[in-house]
Amino acid sequence: MLNNSRNFIVLTTSMKEIDVPVSLKDIEQKSERFVKDKLNSKLSPKNFYHDVAHTERVVEAVKKIAENENCGEYETSLLTIAAWFHDLGFTKVNEGHEKVGATIAREFLQEHDVLPEHIEIIEQLIISTTMSKPPENHLQMIMKDADCCHVASENYFDLSDTLREEMAVKKETLISKVDWYQRNLEFFDKHTFYTESAKKEFQPLKDINYYELEKKLKKRKNKNLKNKRKRQKLGRGVETMFRVTLKNHIDLSAIADTKANILLSVNAIIISVAISSLLPKIGNLDNSYLVTPTFILVFFSVASIVMSILSTRPNISNVTVTREMIKNKQTNILFFGNFFKMSREDFEWGMEHLIENQDALYDALTKDLYYLGLVLERKYRLLRITYTVFMVGIVVSVLSFMVSFYLKGNLA
Repeated sequence: MLNNSRNFIVLTTSMKEIDVPVSLKDIEQKSERFVKDKLNSKLSPKNFYHDVAHTERVVEAVKKIAENENCGEYETSLLTIAAWFHDLGFTKVNEGHEKVGATIAREFLQEHDVLPEHIEIIEQLIISTTMSKPPENHLQMIMKDADCCHVASENYFDLSDTLREEMAVKKETLISKVDWYQRNLEFFDKHTFYTESAKKEFQPLKDINYYELEKKLKKRKNKNLKNKRKRQKLGRGVETMFRVTLKNHIDLSAIADTKANILLSVNAIIISVAISSLLPKIGNLDNSYLVTPTFILVFFSVASIVMSILSTRPNISNVTVTREMIKNKQTNILFFGNFFKMSREDFEWGMEHLIENQDALYDALTKDLYYLGLVLERKYRLLRITYTVFMVGIVVSVLSFMVSFYLKGNLA
């Protein structure tokens, strides 16, 4: 028996014999059209589980349980209308969608002149689908059982995966298989079917799914344990690989800088000698033949110096690194040129994130190695050009001096 607090209506077994008002039966069809239209047009694409298909499953379950519980057409209509609206609140909010759905249902039913006592019952049925709220009467028991009938579905694990994906996307976090299976087992332990027909029909299938959940959880834990042991075995080798490779790259960078410094020093000496020894002689008209070779020598020496400086000049990023970039593995904070604009709190958070996430740490080391390789490629490419310029300059300068002295001798 159902008695609402306002004494609008009293449902007894005798009411099961009452014919359903045509207007209430019509509301079922209008509710279906209204809800499907709203879910198809207003529902966020992030709702992989709470969609039209889920609502249709709940509606079918409500009708089935109501029939098994010997409910009359009047009670079944109230349950069916409530089932159509029970998740419509997701079109506006994610938290507290039950109350929002009840409000939408009230506005819709009032527009269609549904009796206030009927609206009150439907509202309470929708709100009763709140997870933490226990049912207060027989109809609410049916509603609760229908909303959770997926735990006894043959497609339970497919439905569960879509729910996990929905929660992960909405909360912008990853949910591991182990964590998800544990949450499901905890839900199974707390969940209970309220109606006798649901216990009889659904409980055996729920127990089978519970058993399969335990098996999957155990299997996943064993797999993770094996992977962890495997990573531990490989960890030392991987760390050695990164350490040796990074050291080799750093050594190569030091060699490149040393070569650039040698070129800088040699060309600086050449320019000094040219300025101190040759320029004073050029001022004499008798030594005008030295102008061209001296200019060639100084030109190539200056070019070599410029190229040497370019090969050793560091580049620092102007991008401000954020926590979101670190989470998405879009940067490497192991290099000072990336984190120098970060606040100390963000940098400490980023380092803790790398320490706690081995994959993120290896990703950062890989990026560090990759970008260090790009820097080395630039250094050695510029050094190669610098050595070529220096070699050509020396050859051309010597030849020009020889030609100048030869021409000077012939003219004399």
